[in-house]
Parts: sequence; C-alpha cells; structure tokens
Amino acid sequence: MMITIIDYGSGNLKSIRNGFSHIGVEVNVSHDICDLEKADALVLPGVGAFGNAMMNLQPYKQVIQEHINEGKPFLGVCLGLQVLFPKSQESEGAEGLDIFKGEVVRFDESLKQQGMKIPHMGWNNLQIKKNDCTILNGIDNEYMYFVHSYYVLPDDDDIVAATVNYGVEVPAVVYHDHTYATQFHPEKSGEIGLKILNNFVETVP
Repeated sequence: MMITIIDYGSGNLKSIRNGFSHIGVEVNVSHDICDLEKADALVLPGVGAFGNAMMNLQPYKQVIQEHINEGKPFLGVCLGLQVLFPKSQESEGAEGLDIFKGEVVRFDESLKQQGMKIPHMGWNNLQIKKNDCTILNGIDNEYMYFVHSYYVLPDDDDIVAATVNYGVEVPAVVYHDHTYATQFHPEKSGEIGLKILNNFVETVP
C-alpha cells in the first residue's frame, strides 16, 4: 500500500505526515509525477490562497484527475478540499480541479456583527449528514479544528457528508465514491481526527 502526499509547495506536509505516523502508517511525500501515478492513494493538503495553489498544482492536475477518475482513494484537506471545485471568489479567473461542481465563497462580513470572527478559526462540532461516508465511520457530532476564510457551496448537496454551523451552514466533509475531502484539519483534531485518517487508510486496497 502506497499513500502519497502531494508536495506542490502549498501544503503543511509535516503536519499531515505526522498525523499518519501517529496511527502507525508511513506515507510517501513526493513532487515526482511518477510517484503520484504509482500511488494507491493520494493526499492533497493545502494552506494559502486558491490561485497560488492552482498555479503550483498545474503540473499535477492531470495525474490527480486520472487518479480520481480511476476510483482510487483520494483525500483533500482544507484548501485541498476547495481546489476540487472549479472556481473561488478568493482568486477570480483561477481554474480549480473541477472534480465537484459549485464554487468557493468568502464568509460574509456581516458575520462580524454576530460576534463571529473571520477567519473561522478553532474548534467546531460536526453535524453528520450522511452515514455512508467511510471516513466518518464511528464519528459522531465531534469537534474538529478549522482555519479558513472561504468555504464551498456545492451544486449537489448529496456530496456533503457533514457540516458545521458558523453563522451559515458550512460543508465540512464532501465525498463521492473514493474521493473524500475535509474543510477541517484532521491531523490537528486530536484522537478523533486521527480516527478519520485511519478510516481513510482502510479504504486503500
């Protein structure tokens, strides 16, 4: 079993690799296209801006899309979720990976009048919407760690496995077949977050 974290210059690679190490799983970190093609599963972490991430992802766009189209397990984290959508208000004109339909939007400034800060930073509890999402096996309405100013608005609500409330309903987990993505950071979400990583590992043949 080879799980490869995509090293494209926009991810917190050490943090997510350490998360897998905590559950006893050694993962590969690589920017080599050949390594990504051979991987049984891919992990796409992400920090920073949508446009910069997509610029850095251009060499890997095709291999990611082929991996997903072949039904191989894939996990996106934080910005790694957002780039699965075609566009973001954060970076007008930048084209995402277009795996899921919809868009990425910024939290409205009016939330500040409700005492909410932007970015949404810290712990928030999940509201599970779909019980058949494998990476959420054994997970209830647990608290996860978030850091983001933008969130996804999918065209298809059926891909949303869990949400959190932050003045608006924010998709926290999206999935289809063997493609999973979390807006929160499972690697920074304690034992429950590590369980999500372990659930992902168990999807890998």
